[in-house]
Amino acid sequence: MSTWGGPVDVALTGGRVVTPDGVLDHGWVAVRDGLIVAVGEGAPPDGPTTDLGGDWLVPGFVDIHCHGGGGEAFTNADPERVRKAAAAHRRHGTTTLLASLVSRPIPELADQVKALSELVEDGVVQGIHLEGPFLSAARCGAHDPAILCAPDRDSVDQLLRAGRGMVRMVTVAPELEHGVDAVRQLVDNDVLAAIGHTDATEAQIRPAVEAGARVATHLFNGMRPLHHREPGPIGALLDDERVTVELICDLVHLHPTAVRLAARHAGVGRTVLITDAIAAAGVGDGVYDVGGLEVRVVDGVPTLAGGASLAGSTLTMDTAFRNAITSCGLTVQEAVYAASTRPAQLLGLDTGEVRAGLAADLVVLDAEFKPREVMSQGAWVKD
Repeated sequence: MSTWGGPVDVALTGGRVVTPDGVLDHGWVAVRDGLIVAVGEGAPPDGPTTDLGGDWLVPGFVDIHCHGGGGEAFTNADPERVRKAAAAHRRHGTTTLLASLVSRPIPELADQVKALSELVEDGVVQGIHLEGPFLSAARCGAHDPAILCAPDRDSVDQLLRAGRGMVRMVTVAPELEHGVDAVRQLVDNDVLAAIGHTDATEAQIRPAVEAGARVATHLFNGMRPLHHREPGPIGALLDDERVTVELICDLVHLHPTAVRLAARHAGVGRTVLITDAIAAAGVGDGVYDVGGLEVRVVDGVPTLAGGASLAGSTLTMDTAFRNAITSCGLTVQEAVYAASTRPAQLLGLDTGEVRAGLAADLVVLDAEFKPREVMSQGAWVKD
């Protein structure tokens, strides 16, 4: 997918524009030099216009947890294959993306991080997320348990140095040796510390949050279950006002009721929709490699070969957004906040809202919340 003709100067008119202050039923958005320069309702400013015909206009989606798509995984060092994976998601409205890597031996993972860091500099992806290898073998999911290790200072430092500032988030199981110290190390290096793939008790989670952990990696999945006498990570992370919770809203990883309960408790300021997508996203059923493990996708659901463990998803952000509204009961504004605004805030990016001064990353959605057009940095994106 590429952009045709570069940034456009245009007023997008006649749409249902979702802004931080509400929905403008007859709204317009003026775009110039890759930025949103004005937002209003009624008659647009003079100049070129594009009539949206009553479609929804929302900010581009921001996916902070994605392993690949379009048949390609972000573990691949070939820049064109990484571009293909990112483009597959851009087609579905994701204008900002963290490339997530699965558990591998530290030297191999460092090489992957080095290769991806160059593509962050080129703007193909906006950062790197390491989901492993600092995870619990008891809750490893689709991560090879033989590769998992404790997050000692040297290992964490090696990966951060390889990323040259491009590693934006690292998932850690805090009950591991050095787990809480690793959280502090990440925070000291301006990296988001996330808690996930953990068998920790609530008492083991609390020190990690105090040390600065601020994200729950796909809440409910890859975690000790919630129990009324031992709340574990789910209870501790969901109930702490400092923690933002990721939700895989594919209606497979989570029942709609679980999504609704978590989103209602966390509220719009702490809820983020993610895909956790693998290479199969946008492609279909088949056999795929995820971190050296064979994964079979049947009817759109990836599982480890020979088992029932879910191995990521085939989700795209437009579907997550649509599911959140139509199946889980979120309002359009709540879904926009979870799919765009809050994840952009976590990364400190000037996007995620339809507001003057921010990047013109926009998605035009029809009445059923399916993408019609995608704009990235003020340029229309086409196949």
